[in-house]
Amino acid sequence: VSKQVLEQVLRELQPLCTAEQQFIEKFFQLSQDATELQVLEVSVRTMSSPGQCPSPFNWLPFFFFLRLEEPTTQLLSEIFSCLEPELRGFLEVCSKVHPFSCLQVLVTLNDSIFEMLGSSSTLRSSFLNTVLGHMRFLAKSRFNKCIETLCKEIEEAKMPSKMKDRILPSVSLFEEFVNFSEEVFRTAQQRGDLHEAHLRLASSVFSSINSLSSANLKLNTDMVMMENFHHIHCFLCQKKIHCLEDKKREAKQKYSEHMEKYVKYLGQPLEKLNHFFEGVKARVAQGVKEEEVSFQLAYSKQELRKVIEKYPGKEVKRALETLYRKIHKDLSPEENLLPVVWHAMEQEFIRQYQEFEDLIQRCYAGSGIAMDFTMEELLSYFNSITLST
Repeated sequence: VSKQVLEQVLRELQPLCTAEQQFIEKFFQLSQDATELQVLEVSVRTMSSPGQCPSPFNWLPFFFFLRLEEPTTQLLSEIFSCLEPELRGFLEVCSKVHPFSCLQVLVTLNDSIFEMLGSSSTLRSSFLNTVLGHMRFLAKSRFNKCIETLCKEIEEAKMPSKMKDRILPSVSLFEEFVNFSEEVFRTAQQRGDLHEAHLRLASSVFSSINSLSSANLKLNTDMVMMENFHHIHCFLCQKKIHCLEDKKREAKQKYSEHMEKYVKYLGQPLEKLNHFFEGVKARVAQGVKEEEVSFQLAYSKQELRKVIEKYPGKEVKRALETLYRKIHKDLSPEENLLPVVWHAMEQEFIRQYQEFEDLIQRCYAGSGIAMDFTMEELLSYFNSITLST
């Protein structure tokens, strides 16, 4: 509504102010071009007393009075003395109607000024241009203050105690502004102000999410950060805002990093095997030869067999089913990250299995020791769990 009202006001003001300015210039003969002004300057110079040294201070006041801008602007300022205060008052009302109304006002003023400057029928030095320039400066100031307040609100947003909705309020606020501003600036002739605002707000919302690392949440922090960065990445992919391409890539990187941490947090269904082989790797790192590891009491062939026996195929599949149910419970359905996280879990599990087999071949060569289940069986476990749900 504020945009429509302001557009209507400007449409009616432009011909009125232009006509009044042209009348004044014609009536008071204030429309001389540069050549005429030079002639007038010479004429005024000759008004000095004979024999007196020509001094610019003798004719300068007269010359400046004859310039176009000063007298015209002065007269129009007196005729339209209430115009600028009324426009300022209108901007005040707009700011109270909607917190983001300053965007609509700024775009409308920008477009109006560009249109007037590009019109052959409008004088570039028109009185209305000057007034609108003042209003544009005021609107830009309010816009900057709005962005500053919004950044502070995003950065200081409190985390919900129960986190029923996994998407943080700061992320939702960022999306609300971007959606609103993109609609307002959709046909705008220049977007520099908006691009700068988008970058500032994106940095603030990223800081807000990163601050979760020190928050005392009941849910896993990496999971919440993963979901929020994933949400922002999907949102920016949808909006296709050029100035936020780097932020889109950063969001994807952050979401991938926290997904990796979340997968590790979920635990290792083959926990005792992991613990055993971590010890094997530690011994090798300390300088023990690979073929001599099995002579270490804690990492003997007999100890390895005992650990492997605890993980028959059926137990592994049951552990994976339990893990799947936990992931399903943890993740919010709105983000649809369950298939992605489960695939990441599968890749991590495959990596662990291959690492175990490699260490057995290197440190327990010729022992005949092998895992109780094959890689093909492991893949079938994941596949059957995925299909059953």
